[in-house]
Amino acid sequence: MKSTGIIRGVDKMGRVVIPKELRNNLGIKNSEDSFEIFAEDDKIILKKYQPTCIFCDNLADGIEYEGKCVCENCIDKLKSLLDEKNIINHIDGE
Repeated sequence: MKSTGIIRGVDKMGRVVIPKELRNNLGIKNSEDSFEIFAEDDKIILKKYQPTCIFCDNLADGIEYEGKCVCENCIDKLKSLLDEKNIINHIDGE
């Protein structure tokens, strides 16, 4: 972990300001970006939040459905499962 040499205090509400230079360097946009918060030993780690697929944790090609992210690969797999089920139901129905 690289030290920036920047020190910030915590205000009465428990807030810490992330310096503008860091926000710019990391491409963080105020009121648009969110963070995941992790605790490890004596560290608090902030990670820019990026939604991942609820099935495989993939970041690529996510599509949001009812507040959940599903990647295109998993959507294709689900379509295949549905197609198989319809074929089986069709055979069973005859």
